[in-house]
Amino acid sequence: MDTKRTRPILIVLYVGVLMGTLDIAIVAPALPQIQQVFNVTARHLSWVFAIYVLFNLIGTPIMSKLSDMYGRRLIYVIDVALFAAGSLLVVISPRDNFSDLLIGRAAQGFGSSGIFPVASAVIGDILPPERRGRALGIIGAMTGLAFIIGPLLGGLILSVADYRWLFVINLPIALVIIISGWRVLPSMHGRWSGAFDLYGVTVMSLMLSSLAFGVNQINTSNLLSSLSSPDVWPFFLVFICLLPLFIYIEAHSKNPLVSLELFKGRQLSITYLISIGIGIGESSLVFMPLLAVTALGVAKFEASFLLLPGVLALAIGSPLVGRLLDHLGSRAVILGGTVLMIIGMILIREFSTLLGVFILAGICIGAGLSSLLGAPLRYIILNEVHAWQYTTAQGVLTLFLSIGQLVGSALVGAVAQSGGESVNSYTLAYMSIALLNILLFILALFLKKRTLEQNHSEERPSQEVHGNNQVME
Repeated sequence: MDTKRTRPILIVLYVGVLMGTLDIAIVAPALPQIQQVFNVTARHLSWVFAIYVLFNLIGTPIMSKLSDMYGRRLIYVIDVALFAAGSLLVVISPRDNFSDLLIGRAAQGFGSSGIFPVASAVIGDILPPERRGRALGIIGAMTGLAFIIGPLLGGLILSVADYRWLFVINLPIALVIIISGWRVLPSMHGRWSGAFDLYGVTVMSLMLSSLAFGVNQINTSNLLSSLSSPDVWPFFLVFICLLPLFIYIEAHSKNPLVSLELFKGRQLSITYLISIGIGIGESSLVFMPLLAVTALGVAKFEASFLLLPGVLALAIGSPLVGRLLDHLGSRAVILGGTVLMIIGMILIREFSTLLGVFILAGICIGAGLSSLLGAPLRYIILNEVHAWQYTTAQGVLTLFLSIGQLVGSALVGAVAQSGGESVNSYTLAYMSIALLNILLFILALFLKKRTLEQNHSEERPSQEVHGNNQVME
């Protein structure tokens, strides 16, 4: 498509991604008010975040597969509509019924699960390889922007209204996206053999729920004893037992939820492994304010502002990285990102008590994440899979990133708390992330160079037919 036709499509995609991501960050300032209104404990309150993440995790492969089966436009609009319905349920939840609020958050998480993968897949449908990097980079910037303006916008709204208005604002935005999306988004129709993979969906949902519950139940102050606790290990046991069953079901399904073809080939396997490591590295950002309180002696309120340099570097760097992708290829960008992450982690390890170096470390980490999150990995996926697998493959990538985030937050917290949350324990955690990034650097060396990546992409037409007929409207 020419620029005139693609511009309104990209705007709809960008606004949808911003809306879905914003609702994670904007809720944080409202938690004290929600706790007071519903009179719940801190452990119950944590489910305002946890249930959103859990249903987002479960919904990602489901919505991704449905998009490849029934069309990007239809599923994208349904995703936004589900998100809006969840927002409405949160708004109308009675003050004596916390369960209704959690159901609303679950619907939001499930609806938002397909927005990012579908948006990435549409970019693969409408743009040639030499223009995809820039577009994917802007999607990454939308994520960074959401985490910058989310807490600020949330605090501003709460200063004049109650928490419900944080969710009311989603409704008109979602309505505009639904109407605009139905008008401008392309619709890909696939004629697929075999029924929808209900067995795969059921086993996968149980498997991912067990993993998420197990990780959330870990007591990071004593990792080893926590893992042996009956509140934790049964969930991991269920996950381990269901994983081979899920692989068996997918291998024998006529229309698998997650095709095992998506795991064939060195390029894809390395990409998924790198995504887990990146998710772990991303989760380390959450602990920087706590380190600032311990190492720099700043107040907790002031410490949160020390995240801004890193988040700004992520937001500004993402579109720049997208441009570099179109010129240098994914391998060079990922190698550069891991180097920046290593530098940032080492600066924290050696100079965490110096404010200027602490800020510089945050910028290096944010810039490194901008070179790793989103655009480069999704760029590889679009070049490596067939058009009818675009969204499913993007969903698998998102799934691995989320698993890395879940595991990383628990492990970094465990390392920090095992040393009494001292400066040394935090810096040890960040040094562990630096070592992980060295491994990611080595893995990235085995990715295709730009010339091979380009040649492979040119050999794979974007609307190639392979076993299933597809039509782009």
